[in-house]
Amino acid sequence: MVGCYDVKNGTVDVLSIYRDTLVDVPWEIPKINSVYNRQGIEGVQKQVKNLIGYQPDYYFVVELDAVSELVDAIGGVDYDVPYNMDYDDPTQDLHIHLKKGMQHLDGQNALKVVRFRHNNDGSGYGTEDIGRIGTQQTFLKTVFKKMLANPQKITSYAQIFSEYVKTDLAVSELAWFGQQAILMGMDKLNFETLPGEWSDRLSRWVIDQEAALELINNGLNPCTADRTLDDLHLVG
Repeated sequence: MVGCYDVKNGTVDVLSIYRDTLVDVPWEIPKINSVYNRQGIEGVQKQVKNLIGYQPDYYFVVELDAVSELVDAIGGVDYDVPYNMDYDDPTQDLHIHLKKGMQHLDGQNALKVVRFRHNNDGSGYGTEDIGRIGTQQTFLKTVFKKMLANPQKITSYAQIFSEYVKTDLAVSELAWFGQQAILMGMDKLNFETLPGEWSDRLSRWVIDQEAALELINNGLNPCTADRTLDDLHLVG
């Protein structure tokens, strides 16, 4: 995810990038979720720049346990689970068994919801990560809303953040962003996804260059000038 905070208007736009997005790398599986393990955060920053036309100023690397800990810190969340989820993967010790519908999720079950892609019988989203990203976005909105309603727990949030999140932001900068988030409110938070289409030939998500540029320049571009095709480096 790439976030862009508009200081003047007090809004945040968050762009989700599909895990199977095609990128220009020299190894056999050229998708963006293969980059971090091979080239670290520097490699991810380079590929993100290729996709959106600029490199974000800061980064966050979030461990999965942060989701579980954060949800427990706010007392769980009420969330409308979109599907019956039944998935077992003994190699990861991952077992997801949740019923469709509104329910109160603790941290462990919340983590299962955001990780789920399909059931063992193949049913579920049908669009794999494309469907999962929509759930992740609505779930994050639910979590943020409850967090902002409980600003007195900011010390707990900070402790979880320090333990499970790696970032190049200074402590003072983190504190400033946290304060702005509390003042901002949920109506100023917007989620988007990087537009494109699935290629069966490549088994990858291929970016629609013109649509991507329009989206970036309409809310995700911090530069004074619009991004152009010359600023992108897309393959497909």
